[in-house]
Amino acid sequence: MTKGMTANRRSFLKNSALSVFAFTIVPRHVLGGEGHTPPSEKITLAGIGIGGIGHSQLKECAKTGFQIEALCDVDDVYAKKTYDFFPQARRYRDFRDLLTTEGNKIDAVYCGTPDHTHAIITLAALRAKKHVCCVKPLTHSVEECRAVAAAAKLAGTATQVTARPNTGEEGCRTCELIAAGAIGAVREVHVWSNRPVWPQGMPGRPSGDDPVPNTFDWKLWIGPAPMRPYKGVWPEGNPIPDMAPQNWGCRAIYHPFNFRGWWDFGTGALGDMGCHYLNTPYRALKLGYPSRVSASTTKRFGESFPLASIVTYDYPAREGLPEVRVVWYDGGLRPPRPREMTGQLPDEGVLYIGDAGKMVFEKIIDPARAEKFESVPRTLPRRPGTWGEWLTACKGGEPAGCAFDWAGPLTEFVLLGDIALRTGKQLEYDAAAVRIPDVPEADALLRQPCQNGWTLA
Repeated sequence: MTKGMTANRRSFLKNSALSVFAFTIVPRHVLGGEGHTPPSEKITLAGIGIGGIGHSQLKECAKTGFQIEALCDVDDVYAKKTYDFFPQARRYRDFRDLLTTEGNKIDAVYCGTPDHTHAIITLAALRAKKHVCCVKPLTHSVEECRAVAAAAKLAGTATQVTARPNTGEEGCRTCELIAAGAIGAVREVHVWSNRPVWPQGMPGRPSGDDPVPNTFDWKLWIGPAPMRPYKGVWPEGNPIPDMAPQNWGCRAIYHPFNFRGWWDFGTGALGDMGCHYLNTPYRALKLGYPSRVSASTTKRFGESFPLASIVTYDYPAREGLPEVRVVWYDGGLRPPRPREMTGQLPDEGVLYIGDAGKMVFEKIIDPARAEKFESVPRTLPRRPGTWGEWLTACKGGEPAGCAFDWAGPLTEFVLLGDIALRTGKQLEYDAAAVRIPDVPEADALLRQPCQNGWTLA
């Protein structure tokens, strides 16, 4: 080989090496395809509570870029559609077995179980140093909420709650308009839902018990709640379900879905929709914790939620914002339609009342005022929503919009309203001390001791 040929060869190898190096450092979306995460960077995920909303939400997780590795449910039949959709995933009945066996195989845990088991599952996952997403509301009691928030801070992992995001166009635009004074200082917020769509208002438990199917673990489903006999469905002709809305779907008593109507297992309409519709007001108005809560309801019962309710919350002045009153409506109740409004209020919604105008969601009611503030700049970044935000956080990016530290006060909004519903008393809330000082029976409901050998420790 001549000297010239040697020099050319060296030049070729040097340039080739640089070309290879340049080729390997490319944007992530090029390697994984537009909108996809490369397989080598996927976050491995276990789903716990996968039969109801868990089915569709785990599909969204997979679509977003999570890799579904393991699944867990106490009901084999209810979970079958999810097992079939993710045939590669390993299956478990008890979440403790999943966390022990999977060990280092999973990065993250999704919790889609009924409200009363959220805390024990999220705490176990956080203590195993897993990223955690929990369906709303975060917990079933205020004590659980504070314990989960503390565990999340200690774990340092990425957390998320499935509340309606306040980081999309609607949420961000609401915040921008309120901050710009589009309706003046906000003094009242009215929030309403068409829930319940399950039976509640039952005067007591159904009598007797039914054989537990061998495909279902009733004791694991009960978890830390007070034990009671298993009952599957209401007998034909039983008048109790007729008290519920007509579209409640099935005659199941507790499981699936209808747990929401029972104090021991659910958090009612507030728990189902309160976190969704208050997430944006909490951001736009910096709400924090209420100082006073009261409720008016249809007839109260010891075992289940009333058929309809109105819950009123008073928030103190904060960060340059005035006192504000938030009113919640459910069971077909809603606020009066504003006089300025030409159409009807939606079936579910948020109405902001300010000194200078009103908004439903992010829409200013008065057309002239809406036109005046149309040019308010869009300064807040729009984010990809529940699953994209959580995935970003799991990979070390910006925390999710409803991470547990944010979801804590939002969850307490729900739980304090439920305590007011249950007691019928006006409550003065000391958030710093986690106390309702003047109503002992309400104060006791902040802490609901675990049963059947379960603990929060």
